[in-house]
Amino acid sequence: MRGERWAFLLIGLMFLTCCGKHEDPNEGLSIFKYNESGGIMTLDPIYAKDLPHIWACNQLFSSLVAFDEEMNVVPRIAKSWEISEDGTVYTFHLRDDVRFHEDESMPKPRCVTAEDVCYSFNRLVDKRLNSPGVWIFAPVAQENGQYAFQALDDTTFQMRLSKPFPPFLGILSMTYASVVPKEAVEFYGDDFRRHPVGTGPFRFQYWNEGVKLVFRRNPDYFETDEKGERLPYLDAVSISFLIDRQVAFLEFIKGKFDFMSGIDARYKDELLTYDGELRHKYDGKIELITGPYLNTEYISFFIDPNDTLGVDRARALRQAVSYSIDRDKMLRYLRNGMGFPATGGMIPEGLPGHRDQIGYDYDLKKAQRLVKDNHLEGYQLNLSTTADYADIGKFVQSQVEQANLKCKMDVMPTATMRSMRANGSLSFFRASWVADYPDAENYLSLFTTSNFAPSGPNYSHYSNPRYDRLYDIAMSCAEVEERNAYYANMDSLMMLDAPVVVLFYDKVLRFVNNRVEGLGCNPTNLLDLRKVRIKKS
Repeated sequence: MRGERWAFLLIGLMFLTCCGKHEDPNEGLSIFKYNESGGIMTLDPIYAKDLPHIWACNQLFSSLVAFDEEMNVVPRIAKSWEISEDGTVYTFHLRDDVRFHEDESMPKPRCVTAEDVCYSFNRLVDKRLNSPGVWIFAPVAQENGQYAFQALDDTTFQMRLSKPFPPFLGILSMTYASVVPKEAVEFYGDDFRRHPVGTGPFRFQYWNEGVKLVFRRNPDYFETDEKGERLPYLDAVSISFLIDRQVAFLEFIKGKFDFMSGIDARYKDELLTYDGELRHKYDGKIELITGPYLNTEYISFFIDPNDTLGVDRARALRQAVSYSIDRDKMLRYLRNGMGFPATGGMIPEGLPGHRDQIGYDYDLKKAQRLVKDNHLEGYQLNLSTTADYADIGKFVQSQVEQANLKCKMDVMPTATMRSMRANGSLSFFRASWVADYPDAENYLSLFTTSNFAPSGPNYSHYSNPRYDRLYDIAMSCAEVEERNAYYANMDSLMMLDAPVVVLFYDKVLRFVNNRVEGLGCNPTNLLDLRKVRIKKS
């Protein structure tokens, strides 16, 4: 009976445009549909490095812990944990009711054990597999090439760090750290990418690559709602792969898709007012869900210690540029209100440690005064950007010139810009930073001396001994509130030196068909479908 029902579901999903008076095989089923223009190459979580893959894998797999919508670490496969007083030993106590999906590789579905966690983590760091997520276990102690992962018994897993790293618990929520069964990985080998077996709210059903991907409800999923009802509520998730975003947008407007994330410049004015509100013509059809997104958009200077301007004049130049940018105007006319004007530092809205008033408001007179007092009139800036951000580059160019500076814009391919940025060949360049995990350390590590590019992400080559000391203190601080206070102080100190011009903090932007209930948003823009319902028409 189960096989017949899902065979009908697949036929219905593959032939949505069929005509005639045949009975709809999907009738009565609750199916969440969305399009993924970027495509999906793999369903193996150790390769889930971008949102399309993370969203898909998040439906199929679970990690030890997760984040709720307020960015608090909450249990998932682990029901509880302890961290040693010195901050180096993490002990997790696993639930005993988390089962892997039913699959031909595992004729008898079984519960997750601590050995499965060890296997999954050792698989992630296996150099032969070349996972882009291996960095998440960089803090873990190693001995003779073996990572300090240990199964103390069936439901107790322990790991040891080489030194304290307070954000580490949150890192374990990442899709890279999903738990997989050894039997399935060995059974499918390299083909595990298209035959995934996990513990998530949905299980793999069907994949015609580049056309359709279908997940169905996992009846054995371990989580329940507040009333004790087993999650998820949906019967299935259907992902299409229309490459043309304009076509996908039109299909969403027709109601063929339930959800659309973000917005293309070609149709932003169709959906949104300049103030970022949904246009009234879509009232009753579409809901706009928005909130902070952990992405900071900025322009960075390369700080050359041999700059002929000298330390003080170079700092004044950077501050003048920051004061010259009208961020409200930029967001209104270029992004239809899709973002928060950055009057704080690098730590974005929605993340503890963010402070609104430590950055730079728009103050053209102050910018002009800094330029004049430091004899910088006519100083030539060379702004490097890519085609996707040329509109913002032109805006910055015009703003800087009002402060009596000169600015030339150079549009280059992304790969070229990335390479030149890493080797210090760009003096003034557009950049952004999306948090890999929701902790302000993610942003502040960009400015430590030890992270100078090309070996690290400090592309500005900003260096301040006091900043480095505060970072080290914060990394030894287990108390969250105390650590956040250090974060705020570091951000404030760095912004006084102004190695970056912070432009705006991004927003999660979700357009949702009105028949969908329970789809919220979160600062990491994770697609969580566990509590989503489709209203019956």
